Amino acid sequence: MPFSVSWHTLLDEAEELPSDATLITPLSHKRFRITDTQEHRVIIEYQESGDSRPLQREQFETLYRRIQERNGRFELDRIPADAEPYAAVLTLHPRFEIDEEAGVIIETEEPSATHVVDDEESSTEDRVEPDIGVYSDALLLIDALERHDPSNLTELDTDALVNLYTLLSDVQREANDLRQDIADVLLNRINHDSPVHAQFGSVQRTARRSKSLRDEEEVLAALEDAGINRERVLGVDPDKVDDALDVTELRESDVYDVTETEYVRKAEVDEEIKETRLQGLKDRLAASESEEATELRAEIEDLEARIEDLTEFDTGTEYYTQSGADP
Repeated sequence: MPFSVSWHTLLDEAEELPSDATLITPLSHKRFRITDTQEHRVIIEYQESGDSRPLQREQFETLYRRIQERNGRFELDRIPADAEPYAAVLTLHPRFEIDEEAGVIIETEEPSATHVVDDEESSTEDRVEPDIGVYSDALLLIDALERHDPSNLTELDTDALVNLYTLLSDVQREANDLRQDIADVLLNRINHDSPVHAQFGSVQRTARRSKSLRDEEEVLAALEDAGINRERVLGVDPDKVDDALDVTELRESDVYDVTETEYVRKAEVDEEIKETRLQGLKDRLAASESEEATELRAEIEDLEARIEDLTEFDTGTEYYTQSGADP
């Protein structure tokens, strides 16, 4: 089918949209509206900034060709950031849709949905709160960060610093637990050396190797059979040294070089205060339809989506650790 036919179908669909219909870009999730359709372009306006820009027919045709060249599937991460609105508008055509989970825009055989957001429906839809610790702790952390500017920590009072440190610790712990649960599921879905890409990044299956010595006599016998004198591998066992210190008058400093480092650690968490504050935030958000509340909801969703950034992802394929060492 020539692009000119698809183009006019797209214009017809755009012209039939309600004046307040909102579209959303597939990666950055920016909202915009179509304000005008012309023979060779579509005019859009971003909701947040109010900026207006034209989307040219030639660029739509380029995206159309790319999708067809790749057998009806084109990866969204190949689309430049400023070209995301083209993908969203193209879904107005009944034969194109975006699969965000797979990270692609595809050409379909049957009519598909668009990236149009029903503002009235979305504003009244009940939010479903996931029953996981990191969600509640992240909400409290966002509230604390809004009340205490972390860009100048030396200006914050001690109470504020303690609250931030505690919440960050809780978020990190809960995020690590959830991250591990997700990793266990992903392990059965991805193969070695085959990274899986999604909207915010990619993961790959890795191998971690650890080793521990067998029974001492077995090891020494194997080495002696190989011509290695046992004295070459015998050394001081720290555990046995500690046992010896317990039954002698030797001091720790007689056999160890001791250094001392001071640090801060979380001593306790007042769960009752946290729950009270959390419930107040939830009630405030549920009752408010202000722009500020909307932005806070968006920030919470964004934090949940990016929570893995609290820990680093190592792309290495193999690690060697001694028994008892940190993996």
